[in-house]
Amino acid sequence: MRKLLRTLVFLSLGFWFLLVVVPVVWLAYSSFKTTDAIFASPWRPPLSRHEATVENYTHAWGKSHVSGYFVNSLATVSSALFGTLLLSAMAAYGLARLRVRGRRAVYYAFVAGMIVPAALTLAPLFELLRSLHLLNSLTGLALVYVAFSIPFSVLMLYGFFASLPEEVREAAVVDGASEWQTFWHIFLPMARPGLVTVAIFNFLGMWNEYLLALVILVDPEKQTLQLGIANMVVDLGYRCDWGTLLATMVLAMLPVLAIYAVLHKRVVEGMIMGAVKG
Repeated sequence: MRKLLRTLVFLSLGFWFLLVVVPVVWLAYSSFKTTDAIFASPWRPPLSRHEATVENYTHAWGKSHVSGYFVNSLATVSSALFGTLLLSAMAAYGLARLRVRGRRAVYYAFVAGMIVPAALTLAPLFELLRSLHLLNSLTGLALVYVAFSIPFSVLMLYGFFASLPEEVREAAVVDGASEWQTFWHIFLPMARPGLVTVAIFNFLGMWNEYLLALVILVDPEKQTLQLGIANMVVDLGYRCDWGTLLATMVLAMLPVLAIYAVLHKRVVEGMIMGAVKG
């Protein structure tokens, strides 16, 4: 029975590996093929100079304005990620460590914040940003990302701060450290695996987000990378430049793959620690 279960597990993992890796590999080598080569032999790698080209990337980065989309996404996600981690860490620390009245109600309020779908908030969110003069603004989009990411981040970080030993905080109080010093210099560095885990999950969500950016951003020069890719897909109906589109998709994947390749061990470690008292 154990051998049978192990075989089924490995077969399932192998099937999942093929399901995930094969499209990524195909996308990677097809991005170096011309559009004619893609249609002539969709599954074959570029084997000759007539089929292989790097012009897809130069054309995507320059003429298709992917560089501008990329910078917009990077600036928006970076600022939103910083704000999310800072505010969520402070809120999670307060809920996990400070014995104040009403903290359980606040905790469940964050839980309730995860229930509301983003699509239901589009109309009031549009009016709110317009009244605050933040519509069609990367700053407004970053603030929206922070607002939607805080509930999940607080619940994740709550488990990390709750799992840390209380004796450390008591020793800091005895040494005369204030609550802010205890949080900033002691607990925040100790919760680094949790911060990395939350940062990666939020980065994936913000980097690939489309709906909120579509509603908030109108100016083409301020659009994010996902909106730029959508625009290129529409243009394909007129120009059929599939090589440039595939190169753009590879460029969009590179930051995600690079961050996860460097920090994947931290993700596993952080998820295990956060599950202790989450």
